[in-house]
Amino acid sequence: MKIISIMTTVPALVLMLSACGANRSGYDAEGYFESVEVTVSAESTGKILSLDVEEGRHVEAGQVLGCVDTVQLYLTRMQLEKNAEAVLNNRPDIDKQVRAAEEQLKTMKREKERISRLLADGAATQKQMDDINARIAVAEVQLDAQKTALYNSVSSLDAQSSGIGMQIAQIEDRLAKCRIVSPVSGTVLTKYAEAGEFASAGKPLFKVADLDRVFLRAYVTSAQLSEIRLGQEVKVYSDYGKGYVKEYPGTVTWISDKSEFTPKNIQTEDERKNLVYAVKVAVDNDGLVKLGMYGGIVF
Repeated sequence: MKIISIMTTVPALVLMLSACGANRSGYDAEGYFESVEVTVSAESTGKILSLDVEEGRHVEAGQVLGCVDTVQLYLTRMQLEKNAEAVLNNRPDIDKQVRAAEEQLKTMKREKERISRLLADGAATQKQMDDINARIAVAEVQLDAQKTALYNSVSSLDAQSSGIGMQIAQIEDRLAKCRIVSPVSGTVLTKYAEAGEFASAGKPLFKVADLDRVFLRAYVTSAQLSEIRLGQEVKVYSDYGKGYVKEYPGTVTWISDKSEFTPKNIQTEDERKNLVYAVKVAVDNDGLVKLGMYGGIVF
C-alpha cells in the first residue's frame, strides 16, 4: 500500500512543481500602469492670490489657474514707461534745429552769386568774393558739426529708449510668469499649495497627468526581446480584482536598452532570471484604468 501511495503521489508532485515554474498569470509580461506626470511649480516669488485647482479636476493646456502677487512688478513697469516717455520727449527734431543754419547758408550762396556777377562787371572786389567764400566755408563746417551733435544725441537717446524697452519686456515676462498656467491637458493628481500662502520660484504647486492615455510599464526577459518591437500591437489586460479582467489594445512605445534587476513586486515568466528589460505600452484609457493598477501583456 505504501508503494502505491508513493507512486501516485510523485506525478502529482511533479505537476505541482512544473506549475510553480510556469508563469502563473498567463501573461508574457506584467507590470503597473503609469502616466506622464508634470509637476507645475511657481515661476515667481510672492503671495499666491488665487489657485483654482482641485484634485481630480480636469484642466486644459494653457489654462490660467491662478496668480501670484504682481503689484511691485506693475509699479516698476509704470515707472519704466514714464522714463521711456521722458526720453522720447527729449529727442531733438534734427530738421527743425538745422533749418535756420541751412537758410543762412542758402542766403550766403545767393550773395556769392550776386558778388560773382558784380565782380565780372567790375563792380565788386576780389576781397568781397574771398570774404563770402570764407563765410560759406565756416557756415558749412558749423552746420555739419551741428548735425553730427544732433545725430549723436538722437542715437544716445534711442539707445536709452531701447534699454528701457528691454527692461519693460523683462517686467512683462516676469508678470506673465506670475500667472499659474497648466502646461498640459490632464487631471490634477495632487495639490501642494493654497491661495494665501507664500510661493517662491520653483515651489511645487500641483501635479497633473494625462489619464486619457496611460502606459503599462512591464518587464521582459532577454529571451523575450526578440518577440517585441517598437510600434507592435499587443493585448493589455487590466486586473480589477474579484476575477474581473478587461482587455485593451496597446502599442509598444519604448523598450529599454539596459537591463535591470526584476522589481520585487513583478512576477516574470522565469523568476530565476533576475535581469529584465523594461518596456512601455500605450493604452487609451476608458476611465477605468487607475495609476498603479496591475496589468499584463500578451504579445
